[in-house]
Amino acid sequence: MLSNPPILIFDEATSALDPESEFVIQSNLKSIAKGRTVLIISHRLSIVSGSDQIVVIDSGSITALGTHRELLSQPGTYQEFWRQQMRNDI
Repeated sequence: MLSNPPILIFDEATSALDPESEFVIQSNLKSIAKGRTVLIISHRLSIVSGSDQIVVIDSGSITALGTHRELLSQPGTYQEFWRQQMRNDI
């Protein structure tokens, strides 16, 4: 196993966590991601909202690409999914 890999891949790393635990993971993720390429596969959009680039894949095709702010400003899957998740978190 590599001790300091240049690429990290996380697949649904926070899917079963409560909001407090997710915050701890997200805070630590930022520090270990410095200087690395990080690929995060997640249905929980809050974990990717601070990413440099977000790729939205729907039914096996890339349907959108951009930052969190860019994707929220355009109608589509990301915007709908974000709004739904924010309603459920309240």
